[in-house]
Amino acid sequence: MFGISTFCLHKLPLSEALERLAPVTGYIEVMDEGLHYLDSAEPLLSYSHRFSIHAPCRGTNIASLLEPIRRASVEVIEQCFSIAAEVNAGVVVHPGYFAWAEERTRAERQLGVSLGDLTRLRKEYSIPFYVENMGNWDYFFLKTPDELPLVGDTPLALDVGHAHLNFCLAEFLRLPAGHYHLHDNNSKEDSHVAIGEGTIDFGPVMKAVQKNNITPVIEVATFEGVQKSIQSLKVLNS
Repeated sequence: MFGISTFCLHKLPLSEALERLAPVTGYIEVMDEGLHYLDSAEPLLSYSHRFSIHAPCRGTNIASLLEPIRRASVEVIEQCFSIAAEVNAGVVVHPGYFAWAEERTRAERQLGVSLGDLTRLRKEYSIPFYVENMGNWDYFFLKTPDELPLVGDTPLALDVGHAHLNFCLAEFLRLPAGHYHLHDNNSKEDSHVAIGEGTIDFGPVMKAVQKNNITPVIEVATFEGVQKSIQSLKVLNS
């Protein structure tokens, strides 16, 4: 089974996106942004599906040097944890960024404080959370495996497309992960195209997924791309 992110239908209201995805998969990841922002668990409670939630990341930064913004970012993610607890879902979190290269060391400390807060909250809400590796964007944390010590014992959400952009997918695949995002690209831009339409070799990816016994989430940009991806993955697994 493959999970599917609502990202592929992000231009539709969440209710419509869920209706379209429900017959296709038993596992849905909600991209908690834009039209799919969750202010309660209510849209999910009428489904028997497994869920995970990608916490809001566009307006948050858990590594911010501005302490009110760091705290508010943690509070936003706590709300996500609260909703996740109602539907027994895991949560994917971005590691944040620093605005200036000279601020990196201080931002690392802020990231550590936030992860400590989130670990405490994870225990309070009894849900797992994962930190996702980032693409080739300046000043973002966790672009390569050598930055994994920054997140300590927090499990990795391995985004294979992001790792491919940073030319370190093979290194990431040798490491344990608790969650996987699958999408393809040409190693130049984070295009989230269907699996098989870019330059990623998904053979080793699926071996790592199976080794870690994880149900991966297809996170491509279109519903048609999801359908193509499912077919490509079925061929790989056959």
